[in-house]
Amino acid sequence: MKRLIYIFAAAAAMMLFAANADAQMGKRNYINAGWQFNALVGNEFVTSAQGYAAYIEGGYYLTPMLAVGGFANFSTNNEYIPTKTYTFSDQSALTTDLERSVYQVPFGASVRYRFMRTEVQPYIQAKVGAQYSTQSTYMSTFVNRHDNWGFYVSPEVGLTFYPFNATDMGFQIAVYYSYATNDNKPYDIKGLNNIGFKLGIAF
Repeated sequence: MKRLIYIFAAAAAMMLFAANADAQMGKRNYINAGWQFNALVGNEFVTSAQGYAAYIEGGYYLTPMLAVGGFANFSTNNEYIPTKTYTFSDQSALTTDLERSVYQVPFGASVRYRFMRTEVQPYIQAKVGAQYSTQSTYMSTFVNRHDNWGFYVSPEVGLTFYPFNATDMGFQIAVYYSYATNDNKPYDIKGLNNIGFKLGIAF
């Protein structure tokens, strides 16, 4: 009798797993949103890594593995510069502390390829689009701000995980690199490079 109960329990577990996997296999659209940790690299204006960022993305699977979609996210990286004296070409000088900030808002289109259609779905993704950015220097009496636009590209590797039975809600984790052509000659910024990771909810 116990053996029969074990057989039925094992069969029920297999059927439950198969049903959940079938639900994910049949799902053609996705939405991901969450928190992002972003680090600016390759420039001397701001070199900090901070978590003042968020993202949202979505898409539709044209085939069981290949999806196209869109994305948008924002990030802010700040860096405090202790008090020092700055001299200018007209022989004037200013003694102050500073706070520098880089604000980035990329958005555009994406292509995603997932390697499995089960509860755990590893994927690779490429994003292309435009990026609006603001580079600001906050001083004691004024703000020096520059706005610019650039072309944006970002490869990404991640996975989505659906641990709950009979629901399409799950989790996402990913790492990424991004490059944008935003230039700022006064600050000697020639492009913006970022690396980071993101944690979110998957639907």
